[in-house]
Amino acid sequence: MMSKWEATLRQIEKRASHYERTPLTSIYKPRLSKPEEPPSIWKLFHRQNQAFNFVKSCKEDVHVFALEYKVENGQRIYLVTSYPQLWFYYKSRKTLLHCYEVIPENAVCKLYFDLEFNKLANPGADGKKMVALLIEHVCKALGELYSVHCSAEDVFNLDSSTEEKFSRHLIFQLHDVAFKDNIHVGNFVRKILQPALHLLAKEDEDKIPEVMSHEASCFSDVLLKQEVSEAWEKPGSPKQCGPDLSFLVVKNNIGEKHLFVDLGVYTRNRNFRLYQSSKKGKCVPLEVAEDNRFIPKQAKDISEENQYFLSSLVSNVRFSDTLRILTCDTSQTRRKRAEYFNSTGTSVEPIEGFQCSPYPEVDQFVLSLVNKHDIQGGIRRWNYFFPEELLVYDICKYRWCENIGRAHKSNNIMILVDLKNEVWYQKCHDPVCRAQNFKSNCFPLPTEVSLLFLLEDEEEFTADEADETSNSLTKIPSSSNLPAGGFSAAAWDDDEDACFLEATEDAELADAADKSLLDYSSSVDDIPDELIIEALQSS
Repeated sequence: MMSKWEATLRQIEKRASHYERTPLTSIYKPRLSKPEEPPSIWKLFHRQNQAFNFVKSCKEDVHVFALEYKVENGQRIYLVTSYPQLWFYYKSRKTLLHCYEVIPENAVCKLYFDLEFNKLANPGADGKKMVALLIEHVCKALGELYSVHCSAEDVFNLDSSTEEKFSRHLIFQLHDVAFKDNIHVGNFVRKILQPALHLLAKEDEDKIPEVMSHEASCFSDVLLKQEVSEAWEKPGSPKQCGPDLSFLVVKNNIGEKHLFVDLGVYTRNRNFRLYQSSKKGKCVPLEVAEDNRFIPKQAKDISEENQYFLSSLVSNVRFSDTLRILTCDTSQTRRKRAEYFNSTGTSVEPIEGFQCSPYPEVDQFVLSLVNKHDIQGGIRRWNYFFPEELLVYDICKYRWCENIGRAHKSNNIMILVDLKNEVWYQKCHDPVCRAQNFKSNCFPLPTEVSLLFLLEDEEEFTADEADETSNSLTKIPSSSNLPAGGFSAAAWDDDEDACFLEATEDAELADAADKSLLDYSSSVDDIPDELIIEALQSS
């Protein structure tokens, strides 16, 4: 009878004989080129920064793409490969169904738009007409501001609409023209849409408390007028805020008004959905729209479908000696704000950081505000403005907004702590909330966080140290400081005098604090929202 050991040995010998006849294949290395050429790059990363670091180390022309693979939390992995390599596997549409282009920070890119509105909430809205009017407005603005001439034939129009939602992507195919990066694209889009933003704020002004003081309001009006192109003003007519863009104001599913144009897609390393891709959990890919008038130029050995794919990539810009880079910087406006605030003789340059601020007690208090209801929020960064004693916290993983009464889907919020008035309030990055100049109600800081409390602790500590070094400290009031009625020094006990003065100061302080809180709730911040947002974005 065969022993157990002999049976095992025979199985191993049999398996070894099998592998000798059919050896294991070598590790697959994807390649599109000829066998003698080096293999193409196809590498996955769990972190976006790891993918970009790998791109920097590559000599090949590779790019970062995001692949969505978990619908419940929108989790993504990041692919580094070249455009031809991606298209080779992407064109079959059997895999890679939920892909996004990552628009790199500081990378030259095309002008692009993300458009959408709820059809049920806007029964009278004609999406195709709105797109045509927007393209006409943008082309006119490009001509007036940059002398760039284009038309609807230069705009790749992509559609992923459903019965409930109208959704489009527009990618401008400007010949030998591109923007410096997508931050400049966002600045340009906000600039040319100022009339719509003004209209949106005006229509919702009944819902918004008056938060602007006269001086700050006048300053804000001046800046906004400077940001609107004079080319839209008719000669001889009073200054106005440009053309009628009322068609861009739409309603969401709960009746709130917002813009047809999504202003939140102009952020660093933005993920922008690829042509023919759909969102995870949905089967509505981005396809060429019926009213698209753009036709790509045919190139040798490149199919028409591949040309459409390459045209849809926002950061796919062909560099040449004639390439013109457009910019739309806010530095001029920022400089005017600095001049405005520096007129008081103080600097407005904030300090910033990503860990503990100069006030750790305030940090802990802010964390307590964003860690509740099973949500673990955090502090992404902070900025401190010296003259205003304003501490601005950029919050992550916690998006509850008092303005809409719920959490934003993608835009984060800010917690602002006014140390001068000892109050805190909430603002957010959402374009609609910013257009409304939204600021939540002001709430008093807890006693243990107030500066007076911290200073009192420091004064008591200093006094204790002084008592240890000297027991001869006495406070004897001078007779020249006595009331006219004539009180002697003996008539007042030092301790009672100190208590009386302390009680008086506390009463005056409490009254002043209440008055300050009431006044503050109806006044404007010392710092414009634009400057706060710019400080956070530049960190």
